[in-house]
Amino acid sequence: MGDPVQLKDEGNKHFQAGDIDKAIECYTNAIKVCQDKKVLAVIYRNRSACYLKKENYANAVSDATKAIDEDAKDVKAMYRRCQALEKLGKLDMAFKDVQRCATLEPKNKTFLETLRRLGAEIQAKLKTTFSTDSRVQNMFDILLDEEMDKERTEKAANNLIVLSREDAGAEKIFQSNGVALLLKLIETGKPEMILAAVRTLSGLCTGHKARAMAVVNLVGVDKICSIMALDNEEIALATCNLFQCINDSLTGADMRDYGKEASLVLGLKKILKVCGQVPELPDQLPLTENTQLIASVLLNKLYDDLKCDPERTNFKDVCNEYIKSKIDPQNMDKTLHAINAISGLLQGPFDVGNSLVGQQGIMEMMVALCGSEREVDQMVAVEALIHASTKMSRASFFITNGVSLLKDIYKKTKNEKIKIRALVGLCKLGSAGGDDYSLRQFAEGSTEKLAKQCRKWLCNPQIDSKTRKWAVEGLAYLTNDADVKDDFVEDELALKAMFELAKSKDKTIIYAVACALVNCTNSYDKKEIIPEMVQLAKFSKQHVPEQHPKDKKDFIEKRVKRLLKAGVTSALAVMVKADSSILTDQTKDLLARVFLALTEDPKDRGTIVAQGGGKALIPLALEGMESGKVKASYALAKIAAATNPEIAFPGERVYEVVRPLVNLLHTDREGAQNYEALRGLTNLAGYSEKLRVKIIKEKALAEIENHMFEENERIRLAATECMCNLVTCKEVQARYLEDGNDKLKLLVLLCGEDDDKLQIAAAGALAMITAAEKKLCSKMTQVTVQWLEILQRLCLHDNPKVQHRGLVIVYNMLNSDDNELAKKLIESELLEILSVIGKAEDNPKRQEPIDVARTCLIRAMDLGLIKPFTGPS
Repeated sequence: MGDPVQLKDEGNKHFQAGDIDKAIECYTNAIKVCQDKKVLAVIYRNRSACYLKKENYANAVSDATKAIDEDAKDVKAMYRRCQALEKLGKLDMAFKDVQRCATLEPKNKTFLETLRRLGAEIQAKLKTTFSTDSRVQNMFDILLDEEMDKERTEKAANNLIVLSREDAGAEKIFQSNGVALLLKLIETGKPEMILAAVRTLSGLCTGHKARAMAVVNLVGVDKICSIMALDNEEIALATCNLFQCINDSLTGADMRDYGKEASLVLGLKKILKVCGQVPELPDQLPLTENTQLIASVLLNKLYDDLKCDPERTNFKDVCNEYIKSKIDPQNMDKTLHAINAISGLLQGPFDVGNSLVGQQGIMEMMVALCGSEREVDQMVAVEALIHASTKMSRASFFITNGVSLLKDIYKKTKNEKIKIRALVGLCKLGSAGGDDYSLRQFAEGSTEKLAKQCRKWLCNPQIDSKTRKWAVEGLAYLTNDADVKDDFVEDELALKAMFELAKSKDKTIIYAVACALVNCTNSYDKKEIIPEMVQLAKFSKQHVPEQHPKDKKDFIEKRVKRLLKAGVTSALAVMVKADSSILTDQTKDLLARVFLALTEDPKDRGTIVAQGGGKALIPLALEGMESGKVKASYALAKIAAATNPEIAFPGERVYEVVRPLVNLLHTDREGAQNYEALRGLTNLAGYSEKLRVKIIKEKALAEIENHMFEENERIRLAATECMCNLVTCKEVQARYLEDGNDKLKLLVLLCGEDDDKLQIAAAGALAMITAAEKKLCSKMTQVTVQWLEILQRLCLHDNPKVQHRGLVIVYNMLNSDDNELAKKLIESELLEILSVIGKAEDNPKRQEPIDVARTCLIRAMDLGLIKPFTGPS
């Protein structure tokens, strides 16, 4: 290829002659053959200059960086990188480079001028970019310009939302007549503008009572309700969130000055009015198919946020008063409104709705309406029955009084909307016994027939999505029956139809899908059946739950495989991204249960990762109920332990995995959860230094050390392997250097255990930590009198991996600058052990320990502790 210096000189001549391509060719050939680092740095710097001339700024930065890596004070390379970075728009990075140049050559006028110019440009850019006034005004100018292109308008709308979430931005929007301008956006009728306006209003109201009150007065509750009724799911959910933000801001400790009680009562009655709307009746508010459910979610949030019992009692009283005012035997339409409002409460704050259903005459009215000749009466009543029959006591009442009515409605009605609701009512009543095989409510085979009909509805694309959603509701109940769930998972078309519905824009189906999947995977909580208690119950003639034959482990495993084949993971990943008002903590808990069931078999974890399951689990592990977070974290740990973190959790997501795994290490968690968490952290710790630092920052060290003392052999091994991957961190080494603890002693004693894997982990950790901190070599001899015996056993071990680590520890001790320690080692039987291993013939299977033994002997000779010997080298 030629001499690199000669090639470099040729490149210089071509550069001076203006033949940049030829110069690049010469420099590239020189780089391939150059071994001298200083010359290599010059060549990279020169090629960087060529790329600058060619305006290939990315390559110019790359080559200049390589030159700087070889010579950190290469001012020319640094300035060229600065020039390229400036052209790429990375002013802050360019400024740092020229600042370094000016530090090295403080009298260089070019550097000083560039430093001044870049500093001024950065300041001007920051001022323009971060001026709240200019940002707000700019957004409104774009949004109200009818000739502006769609992409810029949508970007401006999103930027306005972001601005409203900062207090300075929110205040500027408000002070700039922002509410009136946002109302103008709403009046455009464009869904994207309405959505942006509603979300911006939410930002204005969040955490600010005065602005929230002003928004209520300027926009009005009626207007907000009418926006929520638009036929657009995203807008309805965003409006639901707006109500929540207003409520949160208006229910502070000093809220009485702003009329808290009146606002709460007024708002609550307005939401109940929305809940009670029956679209089939005249003079109703305009609604979407899911308006009632969204209003129910809002009611539930409002109720959950109440701080004390008197506030909850007041909430119930307002609801009770409202329902009573609407019940009128002389006006059936008003009565229907009351029953529909109860349905809404039963889907939201269930306790409130349940207390209303328990009042005298309400249940009887529901059953009576089922027998009405008006279809609208039947539809409203059947929905109310479905939502009310959640508890066994209610189901028993309806099984006695309402099943025959529902069957009649199902058989006689020609209205598909009523037919499917009646079917779901029967499904729910048929599943009232849960998975207790002995409590089947209907005759053998009845639930299978109902489920078959639900699957037909589900798979029929000609039927509207709302009706198909009701079919999923039915299956959510019927899959308590093991025969039903077994048939369902065999019907791949039905599974895929359900998953497609779950992936659609309408996310209100998620809870029903999650319930069906929990049933199919048997991931619900199961009471432990103690044989002695069963015998006692039988003796006392008490009910004993029975397990269906198809609910045994092998059947569950087959169902999980069928679900994975049908694409359940990708459906779950989409469901996790749903709006927070739909994805409640209870739903998150259900999804976490399903994920945990899917990860049971290690062979399936690759499939789950490939379909986005790893990423989807992170938010479930960080938010929601504690039980759901623990299950999601457990599933995450199983995936993290068995897969490449870079693939399972791409980008920055991998750092979010650490905290859920650390949370599983606590002693109040199950042993299996501790074990998988430790394995997951071990894998992460072996991936990068940045991840090791993250694990330490999450305060995992103490928990990992505690588990190294565990009696359970698997947990002790996992903890030791994890520590082995962490000992390269300075903070970990500092803990082992501290006096007054048994950390180093434990590590030495673990090296003396009989388990090869445990010895490999412990000896590996000891080898690395004594190499990093020479003081630990001496300290190791003080923590236990068995240290020399354990070290000799390691060096004589049959397993070459254990033996290699033991010999590395010996080398570290010989190299520790402690001459007395080195002398003690050589005067012991270790010299004979080293000699035998070192004089052995080369052996590919044991070459590593042989090479280290020879290195130890050479070190001993250098220290003058032994004389040279002849043998293989």
